[in-house]
Amino acid sequence: MTQPMAPEEIDGNARYLPPPVECELGLEIYATSTRGVPGVLKLDAGDFRVGEISAYPVPAVEGPFTILRLQSRDWEQHELAEAIARRLGLSRNALRWAGTKDRRAVSEKLVSYRGAPPPPDFAISQVTVLEAYRARDGLTLGHHYGNSFDICIRGIDPDDARMLGGLRATAAELIPLGGVPNFFGLQRFGEVRPITHRVGQLLVRGDVESAVDQYLTFVEDGSDEVGDRARESFAEHRDSKRALNEFPREYRFERAILERLAEGQSPTRALGVLSRDLRRLFVHAYQSRLFNRWLSRRWRAGLSFERPVIGDFVIRYAPDGTLRASTTALVESDNLAECSELTERGRALIAGPLLGFETPSLTGKGGQLFEDILREEGVSRDNFRLPRTPEIASPGSWRAIRLPTPPIGISAEGSPNAPAERTEASRSLHLKFALPKGAYATVVLREFLKTGAMLAPPPASRPR
Repeated sequence: MTQPMAPEEIDGNARYLPPPVECELGLEIYATSTRGVPGVLKLDAGDFRVGEISAYPVPAVEGPFTILRLQSRDWEQHELAEAIARRLGLSRNALRWAGTKDRRAVSEKLVSYRGAPPPPDFAISQVTVLEAYRARDGLTLGHHYGNSFDICIRGIDPDDARMLGGLRATAAELIPLGGVPNFFGLQRFGEVRPITHRVGQLLVRGDVESAVDQYLTFVEDGSDEVGDRARESFAEHRDSKRALNEFPREYRFERAILERLAEGQSPTRALGVLSRDLRRLFVHAYQSRLFNRWLSRRWRAGLSFERPVIGDFVIRYAPDGTLRASTTALVESDNLAECSELTERGRALIAGPLLGFETPSLTGKGGQLFEDILREEGVSRDNFRLPRTPEIASPGSWRAIRLPTPPIGISAEGSPNAPAERTEASRSLHLKFALPKGAYATVVLREFLKTGAMLAPPPASRPR
């Protein structure tokens, strides 16, 4: 079991250092100083249960859309959408969902498409249709309120008062903090293989050839994914036809690109075989890494996450309790008092940029930190026009920098009758909470586990 790393002194306060993989993605700090509780996440997909808090489209008997409420187990969402589209005879881009869910999980979600409800014999492995009806309108990304979580942490002795006390101490420390930095979690970058931000960075720089190469060949240090040998082999011989015989058949996205490269198509056209949503995900992942880096730097600089200063932006809550990028406003001297009052009353939060070609220049202390990062990265706002792949260009958006602390239920679960060889994995604790859309449960969990969190290895293959 991985133990928490030694604390680092930051501004006189003891802090624990996140693991390298998190630092690479910009998650460079913890908000809390409590000792991490070692445990194992996602030993089984059922250990991570996600329920979508949905905004259901209005039913309409003769509506052109079908709304499905699905429960899926251990499915990556883009792969699931393609599988459903194939089963229904739809185009690969036909399906829309409100929010992206974890792959290694049991999750409930809404999906929509234009067409009739599925037939009675509709069946896909590890997918259950819980509800289906016609509607006048389909879903768009963000067409939900949030998600509820029931998460089992394995390898923890529920009878150990120190462990249970450690979890509760972290929960208590989060309350006066008012929340945690609203980082993008590791899933944003690829839960099994955190690669999307690397591909996105190259696309933003206009280097499509290197982006495709990175997607096909990059292997994380210490990875034991089933396709690693094929990636390493292709990196050496660069023979697309040979690679098609080496890449496992379940690696459909990689094989689709290789098939087009083998036909002599350019990397740009080969990448175009992926859905636009998936290609946009690469760009969004790079935006997310920039945002994470800035949050960590802002925290280290001692800037408030609750009280705005001149040069900050604030994002207001809509009447339905959601945050909308269209309500973002610059904090200036003439509205500083008003913006401060809104944040104090819980009607607004400080916002940070998801960089795009419409993102304004940022000023003030926080803005200077962001501009410094852009110079270090060697990117500009205009890069996000992506002239070689304009269909995935991004104007940018805004995201709250603080995730308010949710009420967290902590309960113990033991399995005293489990076989001796499974006792360690069977001992567990449950955490239950709900978060608004766009927030990551793993960002909350990492405050409890620190570097004691150890993701269980993925399945040996991805059968479908």
